[in-house]
Amino acid sequence: MPTRLDAREPRESFEDPEGLRALLDRLHAAGRGSWRADPEAAALMRHAAEKYAALARKHGLDPWEAAAAAFDAMRTPSVRRAEDPWAMVTRAVQVTCIAEERANGLLCSVHQARRPRYSVFHDAERFSDRENLLTDYHPAFRVDPADPAEEEPAWGPEPSTSVASAVEDTIALLALLGWEPGVARAGVEYVASRLAESSSRASAFEMLRRDRHARALLDLPGASWTTLLRALLGAPDPALAHTVAGRGVLLRLLIGEPLRALLLDDELVLAVSLAAPRRLRGGERG
Repeated sequence: MPTRLDAREPRESFEDPEGLRALLDRLHAAGRGSWRADPEAAALMRHAAEKYAALARKHGLDPWEAAAAAFDAMRTPSVRRAEDPWAMVTRAVQVTCIAEERANGLLCSVHQARRPRYSVFHDAERFSDRENLLTDYHPAFRVDPADPAEEEPAWGPEPSTSVASAVEDTIALLALLGWEPGVARAGVEYVASRLAESSSRASAFEMLRRDRHARALLDLPGASWTTLLRALLGAPDPALAHTVAGRGVLLRLLIGEPLRALLLDDELVLAVSLAAPRRLRGGERG
């Protein structure tokens, strides 16, 4: 009757540190393309996928993503010269898995996620996923009356809407006024997320107005970007803070103004319609 030890699969030579070093030295000496055709290299990568499967799952990755990180590490001279090549590979895979997980959460590249200036931030979050009211969450959406005795708006104190509804209604408004739905959604959610990081709507407006990365990401002309900010956040002029123009679409929706009322705002409709980016499609070329 075979013992448990006898039943084990025989170990591959590369499972030991010196065996791995010998294989890596041989593959390096063989030159370009050696990894692709070598059966022992293929067995090594299968072993790496199994070896680091638990580590990959811990960080929400596929085992072969960890194996790819091991492959990158194994081709470096530092691993071949290390006292324990497997220890070096394991550490490299761990660091890469952490960076991959942070990059997925931060919506940035793995290269950026490795840098402390980016990795210190929390994971990205869709603004429309929040359950609480935006006016409760951040003071940038609050506008206190200039006079405590100021009357309620003419359309009455309707109940505040949810964040998700306000964002979706804003996207719908832009789409109705000629904006491509995908661009409208990306623009509204980007503006809302940056607003949460600002102390006021005016400071958010100034920060976003100079945000060239956002314009490039959304592929918006300067006039369209500025009009979008004015429409969503309101005019930054303090003298207009308590007016319809100063509140912006997001705040107007959050404090209860219905979408149909915004569609009756001729100035808003005209400005947003004229600012819609026009892109010629292949079938529309004359």
